[in-house]
This record gives sequence, C-alpha cells and structure tokens, in this order.
Amino acid sequence: MDLLQDLEWRGIIYQQSDEEGLKDLLNKESISLYCGTDPSADSLHIGHLVPFLTLRRFQQHGHRPIVLVGGATGLIGDPSGKSEERKLLTVETVQQNAEGIKNQLEAIFEFEGENGAIMVNNYDWTHAMDVITFLRDIGKHIGINYMLAKDTIANRLETGISFTEFSYTILQAMDFLHLYENHNCRMQIGGSDQWGNITSGLELIRKIHPDESKAFALTIPLITKADGTKFGKTAGGAVWLDPDRTTPYEFYQFWINTADADVVKYLKLFTFLSHEEIEQLEVSVQAEPHLRKAQKALAEEMTRLIHGEEALQQAIKISEALFSGDVRSLTASEIKQGFKDVPSFDVDSEFDGNLVDLLVSAKISPSKRQAREDISNGAISLNGEKLTDSNYVLQESDRIEGQYTIIRRGKKKYTLIKY
Repeated sequence: MDLLQDLEWRGIIYQQSDEEGLKDLLNKESISLYCGTDPSADSLHIGHLVPFLTLRRFQQHGHRPIVLVGGATGLIGDPSGKSEERKLLTVETVQQNAEGIKNQLEAIFEFEGENGAIMVNNYDWTHAMDVITFLRDIGKHIGINYMLAKDTIANRLETGISFTEFSYTILQAMDFLHLYENHNCRMQIGGSDQWGNITSGLELIRKIHPDESKAFALTIPLITKADGTKFGKTAGGAVWLDPDRTTPYEFYQFWINTADADVVKYLKLFTFLSHEEIEQLEVSVQAEPHLRKAQKALAEEMTRLIHGEEALQQAIKISEALFSGDVRSLTASEIKQGFKDVPSFDVDSEFDGNLVDLLVSAKISPSKRQAREDISNGAISLNGEKLTDSNYVLQESDRIEGQYTIIRRGKKKYTLIKY
C-alpha cells in the first residue's frame, strides 16, 4: 500500500486539487511540502495535530516537510470559521507564541538526514515588504471576484470583514509562493477549513509561473466524535500540548477515556501504528472492550510522541496509583499533576496536626462530630491508608516530600493538603 492509499485508509484525505497529478508526482520523486499554523496562543492543542502528523507521514516516505509558524499571518488573523474580527496581538506576543509552538513541533519531526524537516517563520520574508511591492507584485495577481467567491470571505460579508482580515488569504498565498520559489515546495496540507486559503496559493503560483507551475493542495476532514460533538474539548477546555497547560497525566487521561466508538478512528488518524496493529486492536474493541487495549495503545502512543517516554511512564504511574489508592508511592511532582483539579487546602504555620480539626477546616467533613464519625467508620484515608483513630495527629512522615498530604473521604472525594 502506497502513501496515498494509506492516507485514504486512515480517513485523512478530504480534498485534493489534483489527485492523479499528485499520485504521478509522488511515484516519480520525493517532494517538499508544508503545513502551517498561526501562533494565536503560546501552545498548540490536539485539534492542530492531524495536519502536522500527516506531514510527518510524508516524511516517513522520503519527502521533506516544511513546518511553518505564522509570525506574520498571526498578526492579521485568519477569518476562517469566525463571525467577527479577531483581537489583534502585538508583534512581541506573536513572536513569543511562535517560539513556544516551534518547540512543540520539534517533537514530531526529524530535523536531521537527507529529508530533514525545515522550520520557517513567515514573518522573516513578510515584515520588510513595503505596501507598494505587496500591491504590485502580489495583489495584482489576485482578483476581487476570486476572493469574494471564497467561503471564508463570503461568510463574513453580511456581518462585516475588515481589509486586514480580507488580506489574510493573500498573505497565506504568498507563503506558498515563497516556499515554492525558495524551497521547491510542491504541496500544502491543512484542515478542511483552509481549502480556500490553500487554493489561493495555487492560483498565485499559477499566475506568476504559468509555464511550470506544478503545485498541489490536500486537506484533512474536520474531526468529530461519534456523537457529532467537537473533538478535543473537555470540561476544562482545550487539551493543550504545553505540559504547563495540560499535564502529561491529563493528556494521557484524555486519550485513555476515548469512547469505544471513536478509538479505532483516532488510532488511524493520530498514531503511526501499522494497519495490522490497528486491526488487531479493533478486534479487541469488539471482543474484549473491558480490557481497553485500544485506548491504552492510543494514550501511550500519543503521550510518548508529544511528551516523551519519561512523561508517559510517569502518567501511567499516577494513573495506577490513583486506581489502586496507593498514592504514597507518588512523588510531589506526580501529585501536583495527578491532583491538579481536586480541592486543596493550605495549612498555616500554627497547624498542630489534629486530624479532626483539619477535616473541618478543609471542609472535608461539615463538623467535628461528623469528622469523628467519618474516621471511626473508616471513611477517611490518609495517603491511601484508612484511619480509624479519631485522636490521630498528623506527623511529619505524613507529608509527602514535606509538601503534600492526600486525604480521601469515601471512595472518590479527594482533598490535597498543602504545606
């Protein structure tokens, strides 16, 4: 099975500008191709991943990926999918965001070797261009009627669109032209919402290089859950690649909680597992769903890819400790990850260690009387161990690395005590 057949099998291809032409080109030679993202935040989230992972699949087949971070286009704002103008970011913010995103993308690609990835920032070739040059050399090749026919523009005409955002698609087209001329880039990959922007690049290349232009576009479908809801959102918001925003443990948990109806699709889209491995996991979903082998494989592959082996093992350790209740085996940094969203209580320097008083102060039990009952009934666990002594006084040894004590009331109600 060749690369395009593999992409079809995985459900990655949504639109192509010239299916037969691309197939012929890939059969003849290795190409350079690119995918870009605007640094509108200082981190990517998992909704950004599939186009870049697709670019990585091309690299595995001998092609050279060009990874573009839009330091210039990020200053303008893509009107795609927006009903109103974006808030403009400062140059400093965009460039700072770009640096953070570049570090995350470096985890996905190989930058060494014959087809090592290239990382570029469109600010480098855009910021010094004066407006007259832009209008004469670029703008004259893009017709107004052509622009108005784009969905991203047409959808905004009633609510209003500024000339700034109207120009976005021209800037992205200019990126494709620049990479075509300077890096022999023959194709752009993007999400299905980028079709209009990508084909503007094809049009610009065709206008400026009419006799030789051989450029292509490929887009990827919008990813949804089996129930039709948007992929990549949780109760806490987006699932970020930045470990300070979404910890590796939370990242791992997101994937391992994937529904049976979605897990095989996600294995195809997001992982580099072989067809045979995915098909075996698909059988497991049907025959032994309680084992959740597919979800574990998905969570392990994705956490390893984005955060590395050490972070993966730490996420697994936290998960197992929380499942078993053996939280004393965790380090302080692991507790910080695993208990990020549970209620917490900061004890002051005058705390004498009395457990009953702590349960009331931390609002774990509503009263001292109830606190004593909870303890004597075995409903209170300290660092995973049940306590039944209502006169218990916490010791220094109850503080994990001197920073935390974990109290559980009942089976699931955790509170993190901080010192």
